[in-house]
Amino acid sequence: MLLDDEAGTADLREKVARAWGEFTHALADLLPTLPAGGQLDLTLDPTASGTGDASYSATVTATDDRRLVARAVGNASLPEEFRMNRSAIADLVALGWSPPGVEPDSGDWFGLTSTATGDDPAHLATVLARTMRDIYGAPHPAFLVYLAAGPDGPLPVPPLGTARAVSAGRPPPPPAGGGLADDLGSLREQVHTVIAAMQQTTPDQLMADPDGDIGIRAGTAMVFVRVRDDPPLVDVFSPVLTGIEPTEPLYGRLSELTNRMPVGRLYCANETVWASVPVFGRNFQPSHLMLAVQVMIGLADELDDRLHGEFGGRRFFGEDDKPSHHGESPGTGMYL
Repeated sequence: MLLDDEAGTADLREKVARAWGEFTHALADLLPTLPAGGQLDLTLDPTASGTGDASYSATVTATDDRRLVARAVGNASLPEEFRMNRSAIADLVALGWSPPGVEPDSGDWFGLTSTATGDDPAHLATVLARTMRDIYGAPHPAFLVYLAAGPDGPLPVPPLGTARAVSAGRPPPPPAGGGLADDLGSLREQVHTVIAAMQQTTPDQLMADPDGDIGIRAGTAMVFVRVRDDPPLVDVFSPVLTGIEPTEPLYGRLSELTNRMPVGRLYCANETVWASVPVFGRNFQPSHLMLAVQVMIGLADELDDRLHGEFGGRRFFGEDDKPSHHGESPGTGMYL
């Protein structure tokens, strides 16, 4: 079954930019509401990004006098192979961070102090988003996890776009059986329940991006899940490669690989190679969606390497494709 190439899947750069914009706006709204002593932690999920023991994190703490004290991890807290190079450190300072030890009690972390009033929270939110994206290498907000806590324990906060809240509770299991999705709302609820269970979170913490797509992080690949209404359908798709030049050999290779797939297809649109597997919405079966997601995760993670070797381009989170902000350059001390 061939699906139409909607703008939401055709232009990946615009899609990712919108997701970061939504995350930044939500963060700007949240920061002024942190109570005195409240803290927000943002972390690049190492299980999804392949950064091992490295914890690329930033924190914001609200003080009694309505200040927002931010900290960003420095090289002293990172394993040697994941430390930032001179260029990344310069970029952090250019964003407004003070080097480690300059701000009071910053220790080995970069420091930045703002206020919780006026335009300052929006500016701080932009700095934090750019730090996680441009310096620490998060390709999409869905690669971020966050935790808000106050003096008395966890704080309930609104979702931060597609970033994933760390939940102490156990998510509900997916429904064991299947059933008829009589309307789009029912289908969307069932899909959210299944994906939330697979992501070990709860449906209310599962956020869709402005296109209505749920993002799932998977190694070097990114998988999206979209509910369509005409006909009722769940589309599981992934941007396998970006920045790819469309050529006749590429189209031939995609056609060959598609013919080998029992279901779904591969196609190229707007310099991006996409993989898509549909799941029928009529008589929706949760197990079918779980299988489609698992298949797509494996397929995308394998195909991006194979096609990258043949045709170049950029994998969504390829180790050798992302900006080289890691690895020391001469003269950069581990203190920074």
